[in-house]
Amino acid sequence: MTPQQSTLALLKKYYAHFNAGDTDAMLGLLDENVVHDINQGGAEIGVEAFRAFFVRMNRSYRENLQEIQLFASEDGTRAAAEFVVHGAYLATDEGLPEATGQTYVLPAGAFFSVKNGKITRVTMYYNLEDWLQQVHA
Repeated sequence: MTPQQSTLALLKKYYAHFNAGDTDAMLGLLDENVVHDINQGGAEIGVEAFRAFFVRMNRSYRENLQEIQLFASEDGTRAAAEFVVHGAYLATDEGLPEATGQTYVLPAGAFFSVKNGKITRVTMYYNLEDWLQQVHA
C-alpha cells in the first residue's frame, strides 16, 4: 500500500468511527499530541483535549457526515476531506442560540497532517453564518 493509500484508509476509518458515534476508536487514530484547529476558534493540543471537545459536541449535536470525499498527497503526510453535515442541535452550546432540536445541512471540510500512521493535525472548516441562519429559522 502506498503512503497515499494508507492515509486515505486512515481517514476512511476516522470518518466511519465518527458516523458510528465511536469516539474512542476515532481518537485512537490520533497522535497523542494532535493539534485540533477548531472552526473559527483556537487550537487545542492533545488527545484528551480532543476528547473533551467531543464530549461537549456529543451533548449538543447529533451529526452524520455524508458525501465524504477524501484527498491525500502522494507522500501521505497531508490530506483533506469534504463532506455534508446532516445534524440536529440538541442542547444549547455556550455562546450560541438556544437549541430546540433544529436540524441543519451544512457543507464542511477538514485538513489533516499525518505522520507514522497517526493523525497529527485536524483543521475543521464550515460556514458558521450558514449554520446560524439554519438554526435561527
